Amino acid sequence: MVKIKKLKCGVRVAMEKIPEVQSVSLGIWVHAGSAFENSDNAGVSHFIEHMMFKGTETRSAKEIAEQVDAIGGQMNAFTGREGTCYYIKTLSSNLGRAMEVLLDMFTGSVFDETEMNRERKVIFEEMKMIRDTPDEDCMDTIISQVFKGTPLGPDIIGTEDSLNNIDSSVIKEYIKKEYTRDSIVIALAGNFDERSVCAELEKHFSGFGEKKPRYTYRKVKYEPSFKVKVKDIEQSHICLATKSIPVTDDKYYAYAVFSNIMGGSMSSRLFQSIREKKGLAYTVYSMNSTYAKDGYFNIYAGVSHEKIGEAIRGIRGELVKFKKEGVTKEELSKAKEQLKSSYIFGLENVNSRMFSIGKNLTVQGRVYSQEEVLKEIDDVTEDDLAAVAKKLCDIKRYSAVAVTNRKIQLRRMVQE
Repeated sequence: MVKIKKLKCGVRVAMEKIPEVQSVSLGIWVHAGSAFENSDNAGVSHFIEHMMFKGTETRSAKEIAEQVDAIGGQMNAFTGREGTCYYIKTLSSNLGRAMEVLLDMFTGSVFDETEMNRERKVIFEEMKMIRDTPDEDCMDTIISQVFKGTPLGPDIIGTEDSLNNIDSSVIKEYIKKEYTRDSIVIALAGNFDERSVCAELEKHFSGFGEKKPRYTYRKVKYEPSFKVKVKDIEQSHICLATKSIPVTDDKYYAYAVFSNIMGGSMSSRLFQSIREKKGLAYTVYSMNSTYAKDGYFNIYAGVSHEKIGEAIRGIRGELVKFKKEGVTKEELSKAKEQLKSSYIFGLENVNSRMFSIGKNLTVQGRVYSQEEVLKEIDDVTEDDLAAVAKKLCDIKRYSAVAVTNRKIQLRRMVQE
């Protein structure tokens, strides 16, 4: 059972006590990511995430790493479009020392200009790595296509130009604006003492602002768009995507079941058709990704250069078939069991549990119980899937990206 407590300072704490384990995962979540940036400071959320590890008023970057290693801890961070998380997993007996390091990083990082210049170069190398990984490049590009003109469109990592504009004053101004007590969530899962944890947390957040500005999502009319990136690679990568629903939509699990049937497993329609029957791809799958105010459904395939058109026709055929014929009771039952199993399996370690409760409270403002999630999956009907199919099975609504070794008429391939 997850307990949510609001500290006197206004920071919310989500706690799931698991007495039978000897470890604990602690995460500091901030409702701030690339969707909260602008063209001048694009990438600042991700930059801050990097710089949190680069030294505080009392610890150098090396000392941070050494002290975490000394207690056998595992510490990391990640930045998304709507949130940033800094976390550490450790033995329960070492939680006090782990908290001390993580809280020092979060509240006392100095953002030294010399360290910033060094880390900026590291992020430039990260950009190159993404561009040199064609499937990641394809995924990032399709998101920018589907969400073009909205806060979700820009890359999380920013651009070379925007990063060159970010100095310590830009970072501190962004933290002052976005890292406020109403946007910070502490999530814990594992074996810990609630009273001592909350007492310690209460000491550390008074220096942050009380409230952040209201976040307004700019809605724009979605129009399918197409992009081809020509690179010297051995395999082509294609993404077909269209708008779906936000995470708070009551049909969230219907979309999840649809995606599972289409491309969520080895027995899914896309896997069986595109890979097993036609032999067109080694990897093919679908996913429905959601945000607080929007979402998208994406189909990915890695295929031979000369098979792009055939693969797209095969994908189109499966979408048409789904809309026309619907699903069998057996397919629906299997998809539900797969989703429930995946959900439960994902909660079998303290990190996964911390990620789940932290993200839900940060982005949605509430935490769902296991019973609620399993019931929502079980309640999905064939009629629900038919309604989803009406929105997702018309390929003329899809944007597309191809990373390949030649120029192709991608729009024509998709819309013919």
